[in-house]
Order: sequence, then C-alpha cells, then structure tokens
Amino acid sequence: MSSQKIALVLLALAGSIGITMLILACALPDFNNWWPLIVVLFYMFSVIPTFMSRRYIQNTYTSGTNSCQEVSIFITMGFVISAFALPLVLARSSVIRDGAAYLTLGGNLIIFATIFIFFVFSEADEGTYGGGF
Repeated sequence: MSSQKIALVLLALAGSIGITMLILACALPDFNNWWPLIVVLFYMFSVIPTFMSRRYIQNTYTSGTNSCQEVSIFITMGFVISAFALPLVLARSSVIRDGAAYLTLGGNLIIFATIFIFFVFSEADEGTYGGGF
C-alpha cells in the first residue's frame, strides 16, 4: 500500500476519533445536551476560505506574498478560535457541563489537526501529475 493511502487512512481515523469525542460530549447521560454539536459548523466553514484562495491563486499568476491567501488564513483562524471559544463560553454560562466542554475541546484539537495535516499533504502533492488525495 502506498504512503498516500496510509496517510489518508490515518487522517480518516483521526477524524473519526475527533467526531466520536464530540458526539460523546453531547450524548453521554451525564451531559445529555446537544449544544456542543454546533462546532461542526465551524469545521465546515473553516475550510471554505482556504479552498477559495487556492482556487484564486491557481487562476492568477502572481509572485511574492498573496493578500488573498493572507485574508483567507485570517478568516480561517477566526473560525478555529470560535470553535475553541464556544464550548468554553457555554460551560462558563452553565449551558453545558465542564466535562462536555473538555471533550469538545479535545475533539476540536484532533479535527483541526487532521484538517491542517490534510492541507499540508495536499499542498505538497499538487505539483505531481495525478498526485494528491
């Protein structure tokens, strides 16, 4: 099996562990509150600016720093920070329990690390014909 397939399987495993932690933060009988599931929206929205800037960079031939890419990183970091802040705010306002907030933060850490590693691997493989995931 090639190294790309192994990396893809490991990324899928890490993603499933992160989502499992998020679902446990919602569904365990001690917590029984589905508010932490809102961070899934942040997972989806955090990749959109990066995909859009990559598409723009492919269609234009500029050298040096790219302001579009820098703005997309700024917006992405806003989504990432919001995903980490939301469980803390919900726990502080007693909407969810502290254990649910900790499980959500752990799931966030794993999911965002998985997304970051995916982007690093896909950027490294873009130069080859038929490469990437």
